[in-house]
Amino acid sequence: MDRVIVFDTTLRDGEQAPGFSMNTMEKLEMARQLARLQVDVIEASARAYLSALNRFAQSSSQRMKEVGP
Repeated sequence: MDRVIVFDTTLRDGEQAPGFSMNTMEKLEMARQLARLQVDVIEASARAYLSALNRFAQSSSQRMKEVGP
């Protein structure tokens, strides 16, 4: 059976479109909706990726402090 793989570049190309930008919460919501649609690949800009990675690290660190050893 053939399968179509959906590769979405909204978060990457959206960062480059003149006059268009999304804040962090809007980007996360866009990613959630794309995942909900079962998009196979969600490509984001390096800046968006690094920003999300930084937030994840901060959040994880805070949770580790709350939970303890």
